[in-house]
Amino acid sequence: VQQVFKQLFYMINAVALNNLLLRKDVCSWSTGMQLRFNISQLEEWLHGKNLQQSGAAQTLEPLIQAAQLLQLKKKTSEDAEAICSLCTSLTTQQIVKILNLYTPVNEFEERVTVTFIRDIQMHLQERNDPPQLLLDFKHMFPVLFPFNPSSITMDSIHLPAFLNLEFLHKV
Repeated sequence: VQQVFKQLFYMINAVALNNLLLRKDVCSWSTGMQLRFNISQLEEWLHGKNLQQSGAAQTLEPLIQAAQLLQLKKKTSEDAEAICSLCTSLTTQQIVKILNLYTPVNEFEERVTVTFIRDIQMHLQERNDPPQLLLDFKHMFPVLFPFNPSSITMDSIHLPAFLNLEFLHKV
């Protein structure tokens, strides 16, 4: 059950983040607020179902950071440093793309300046990120089966002759 929810939450993360990276109309402060609220609801649900050890919440980390990126101030060099230290699960390309797509929805917000985006790129140039922009929503985590040792000892097992396992010998 834990592995199923980890996979499901990864898919939610990948599809939502990819939509954020491809759609200019959703890159705004209010979308960041909505995303963070919805993610907190998912985290509470995991906690209520006692699934917090499943790793499902960790798969949402890039989306959480993208939501926080949308909510942070984006003006000064200190803001750029804060963004760079906060967005460790996002690649440089993803951060820059979100900042380029950021669209103010009211008069209190401003577009992100080209100077600020260059400042972010300067701070992140030493990162060795993969070149892909979008997440692979078809990625599958390996299924792990727990080992449960049997209480039956090997010397108590009788092998019927019709199985043709004469090559096996009890030691």
